[in-house]
Amino acid sequence: MSPSRSVAWMIWMIASIFYAYQYVLRVMPNIMLEDIMQQFNIDAAVFGQYSGFYYLGYCIVHLPIAIMLDRYGPKKVMAGCILLTAIGLLPIIMTDYWVYPIVGRTLIGMGSSAAILGAFKVIRMGFREERFARMLSLAVTIGLIGAIYGGGPVSYMCDTLGYKVVVQIFVGLGIVLAGLTYFIVPNMVPSPHRPIRADIKEVLTNPRVISLCIFAGMMVGPLEGFADVWGSEFLKQVYGFDTGVASYLPSMIFVGMCFGAPILTLIAEKTGSYLGCIIGAGIVMAFIFMALILGFLTVNSITIGFLIVGLSQAYQIIAIYKASTYVPEHVSGLTTAVANMIIMSFGYGYHTVIGLVVNAYEGINMVQAYVYGVGVIPIIVGMGATGCAVLAWHDKRRMNNVII
Repeated sequence: MSPSRSVAWMIWMIASIFYAYQYVLRVMPNIMLEDIMQQFNIDAAVFGQYSGFYYLGYCIVHLPIAIMLDRYGPKKVMAGCILLTAIGLLPIIMTDYWVYPIVGRTLIGMGSSAAILGAFKVIRMGFREERFARMLSLAVTIGLIGAIYGGGPVSYMCDTLGYKVVVQIFVGLGIVLAGLTYFIVPNMVPSPHRPIRADIKEVLTNPRVISLCIFAGMMVGPLEGFADVWGSEFLKQVYGFDTGVASYLPSMIFVGMCFGAPILTLIAEKTGSYLGCIIGAGIVMAFIFMALILGFLTVNSITIGFLIVGLSQAYQIIAIYKASTYVPEHVSGLTTAVANMIIMSFGYGYHTVIGLVVNAYEGINMVQAYVYGVGVIPIIVGMGATGCAVLAWHDKRRMNNVII
């Protein structure tokens, strides 16, 4: 049963706030990189693994949480997942054994899955299908405010209060948000459902869906590889910026995506060229990151460049929606969950590769280590854009054959 319009808006807003909260937790390692490495005596490669475990946890529970949202509704599932993210922060302040923060980081990723999946579910239950991309872009815009304030302001709080106090604050905020979600969100009667195994098979065996998701996943590096974790340290090492500037600049990517989510979605809707927008976004991001790693940019040009990169990162919303158009309507909701799962899984790969490259070269030259590490981003992004171009060509041929 679909909720009333007012109830749908209320649940949508809670899902958006949860999305903002989990984004702060997602970018926290970027701010606390040196503190965490010193506390647990780890190197860059191990830290990259730690950061990547967020995406591993995020992806392994994506389908189960999507199924639970279908069966039981957002109330209990979202409240439980918010609580899980808060619990995942505790090992940073309660232990010195490295295995526990890894488990905690995985729990944060697992709980965070319900933020975007909750938004998917609420939008499909409470709003018209043609408004899906627009409502999702607005939810992402609200959520990205969390990423923006996961940069400079949280860095300032860490310098002023200490990073462990900041972690305690966010644990408390998570517990409060979980309680509000449980008591405010109403119980909703689940809609009739089909056998899930057949639906999953139908989505996972669709080559167009899987191809688009893989190519789109290859393009998340500027956000999930750079802005989430490695950006601040890269700017300090390569450009010599102080901690405040180096923490602030990557947040411009989130600011750009904040505005880009509705703008790029609107452009795609008006032109009808969803794949064209994705390809264009990939080319722009690859060009800007190539200029960045070659040292051609200044503070002002980095700020502008990161805003443009952020706007381009909104391609993810378009890709998720486009993937859902490749399948019958009865599995479109499941397809959005699968698409987001595959795209987000590339975050683990980016963090792992960048960490390994930095660790391999840091004994020789720290600046070169970060140049080589971040240098994988424009290469892989370019490959993803090329793959989308090939997919667009096949789609055009398919359409011409249908017309003929």
